Amino acid sequence: MAQNEWPKMRGPITKTGILATLALNVVFVSPVFAQDSTGPRLPMSTIIEHMEKAESALQPNMAYQLLREYRLSGPSGSSLDSAVTAEINFRPPMSKDYQIEKSSGSKRGEQIVRRLLDHEVKASSSDHAARSAITRENYDFAYLGETLFDGEACYRLELKPKRKESDLIAGEALVDKKSFFIRRIEGEIAKTPSWWLKRVNVILLFADFQGTWLQTNMQAVADVRIVGQHTLTSHIVDYRRSDVVAATRKPIRTANRRTLSLAIVEIR
Repeated sequence: MAQNEWPKMRGPITKTGILATLALNVVFVSPVFAQDSTGPRLPMSTIIEHMEKAESALQPNMAYQLLREYRLSGPSGSSLDSAVTAEINFRPPMSKDYQIEKSSGSKRGEQIVRRLLDHEVKASSSDHAARSAITRENYDFAYLGETLFDGEACYRLELKPKRKESDLIAGEALVDKKSFFIRRIEGEIAKTPSWWLKRVNVILLFADFQGTWLQTNMQAVADVRIVGQHTLTSHIVDYRRSDVVAATRKPIRTANRRTLSLAIVEIR
């Protein structure tokens, strides 16, 4: 994967839920976008139609395994800092499981990661996926121009949720002009999952891993009442297809398997 100030991320856009009640750190240094004030080369309706078709075809048809690292940090001087590494298996069409491989620092970090992963399965269900997808069913769109992201020309589209739900994001998406895949999403979650969260801002990046389009990185910031701002980040540190996994790695122990899901979760 090409390295940036911010690794790029492509993945199931239906999985926009990303924060737990304590969470997260938005990127403080984001890629610089060269803005273009010219109008779209395609009608807006055509851009959206192509984007929806591209995203609907993103469901992986091959099993894979990945290693994802999470980091939680609280206000300066806080004892909440922690790092968690999780191994995740995917099997078509929508089966996932995971195990925590390593955890250090505050135990709150592992609690948040487990709840985040436990909710991922809910977002992968067909009904939930449809309600959180970047489509005209869930969003109104506005054309904001064109820009370069990681050297690729992209359309800039404003995302305006049609409902106040925690799986929808009010913000902006960068859509690749060639593939019509979404490369980047940035914005504020339309509805926070808890009274404790005043607002949650997220940045999601997406990229291709050996033919599989995945959300590779997430960074977000949550303003938590009373205790202040918290940060949660995640990124992929390793990826292997099923044939490589079978040849080189032991299967995840059944006793440690948990169903995955990607959604916003509340840490009590």
